[in-house]
Amino acid sequence: MARYIGPVCKLCRREGAKLFLKGTKCITESCPMTKRPYAPGEHGKRSFKPSYYSQQLREKQKVKRIYGVLERQFRRYFSLADRSKEVTGKVLTQLLERRLDNVIFRLLFALSRAQARQIVRHGFVFVNGRRVNIPSYLVKPDDKIEIKGADNIKKMIKENIEVNSKNRSVVAWLFQDKDNLKGEVLRMPEREDISLPINEQLIVELYSK
Repeated sequence: MARYIGPVCKLCRREGAKLFLKGTKCITESCPMTKRPYAPGEHGKRSFKPSYYSQQLREKQKVKRIYGVLERQFRRYFSLADRSKEVTGKVLTQLLERRLDNVIFRLLFALSRAQARQIVRHGFVFVNGRRVNIPSYLVKPDDKIEIKGADNIKKMIKENIEVNSKNRSVVAWLFQDKDNLKGEVLRMPEREDISLPINEQLIVELYSK
């Protein structure tokens, strides 16, 4: 499966916002975005007024990088959202939020979505009693999620929960049983549940041209 393997802190600087791609490092003073809050490269400090198309493109790139998906997969999500009878932007964000790696991150089982992706790929996640090792698997209401593995894996997950609990909480559409490392999807995610600095309408306009 293709994925980005370059320096992720440069992605935050390029988008001009913290995307929280490095877990706890993003909330410390050592975060490169805090030290150098401008775009990377020789001309990163230059100021200019971006065109409306540039704003649309940057918004799409930002959302792709937050959820760790590449262009082809992101375009497929948009196509599914565009064919639905509901608001395209709303369905697009729901699809991204329902990804299994994102759910593991939202349940506080991982420090970042990249780590959540590893946990899923290594086969430690079970959905409704069945092992699922596909990060893009879409959960649905009433799905039961459980972490299974050796004691060192469970210890790591519990440590992640303790660290994450200091900075964020479990979203309202999920239920977390931290003692048993289980979770449940209570309902579909709504836009107000997604506390991310994104404007999905710009993405809809970009792809609708």
